[in-house]
Amino acid sequence: MRIYIAGHRGMVGGALLRRLKARGEVELITRSSSELDLTNQSAVRDFMAAERPDAVVLAAAKVGGILANNSYPAEFIRDNLVIATNVIHEAHVAGVQDLLQLGSSCIYPKLAPQPMTEAALLTGPLEPTNEPYAIAKIAAIKLCESYNRQYGRNYRSVMPTNLYGPGDNFHPENSHVLPALLRRFHEAREQGLPEVVIWGSGTPRREFLHVDDMAEASLFVMDLSQDVYERETDPMLSHINVGSGTDVTIRELAETIAHVVRYEGRLTFDASKPDGTPRKLMDVSRLARLGWTASTPLEAGIRETYQWFLGQERNSLRAR
Repeated sequence: MRIYIAGHRGMVGGALLRRLKARGEVELITRSSSELDLTNQSAVRDFMAAERPDAVVLAAAKVGGILANNSYPAEFIRDNLVIATNVIHEAHVAGVQDLLQLGSSCIYPKLAPQPMTEAALLTGPLEPTNEPYAIAKIAAIKLCESYNRQYGRNYRSVMPTNLYGPGDNFHPENSHVLPALLRRFHEAREQGLPEVVIWGSGTPRREFLHVDDMAEASLFVMDLSQDVYERETDPMLSHINVGSGTDVTIRELAETIAHVVRYEGRLTFDASKPDGTPRKLMDVSRLARLGWTASTPLEAGIRETYQWFLGQERNSLRAR
């Protein structure tokens, strides 16, 4: 079987690549963004026609933090709409029957009841800071469903919660909360700082999933037989949440990271700074009924991620 992974250099795409390589029974097709511009329809069409993959995994997207989403909303909605349209449509034109599209938990309304079920989709306004990105991901779900209904394709979508792990972005300004805190505690320990100040009260609750669990869940969903998949989904509500099913407070997350990093200074929470949404937890009962649950405990996953981060730091020093 020949599988094309779009976005294989990203955190999730890289994890999927590792998992599929370990299987040893598939031929993997990859292209970097410099080799194949997914926003160029004719280039994607030529690629699909030449390679004729048996299956496609769409893990490519234009992504960024709150600052990037707020600064470039036009690029976020345009590029992600174009990428999804090009890959999904040209896969269909090339006769690809099986496709998996990876989305995001930001597709759900800002005030969706917790935990968020798949049925919460399109029931209320989105979080304004990432609405353009979310709209593009919702459109990708509906593209898959529309090609399934009209052409009998087997195009599926999975929606992950907050992901972390090897390959994550640890940029001091543009990273998400877990890698950002991991880097800050590491640097505070290295510099002997007596205190780390964390924005907010520490009370909001967030869910985290190790990227290797996400890759495993994605392949599990891809491998489901059509009758089993259709038994748990609806033709116009076919996406599946992927998460750990548990959440922690930001305070608990910070304390766990400090323990892993061996930072012994004070943790101070600046309640004058915004907390964001009080809780954001995925309902993963649909995936559990299908037979999959996450297996990586949060602290163990953070330890592995920290070791990967340290390896990257060492490589960076050697390269200087």
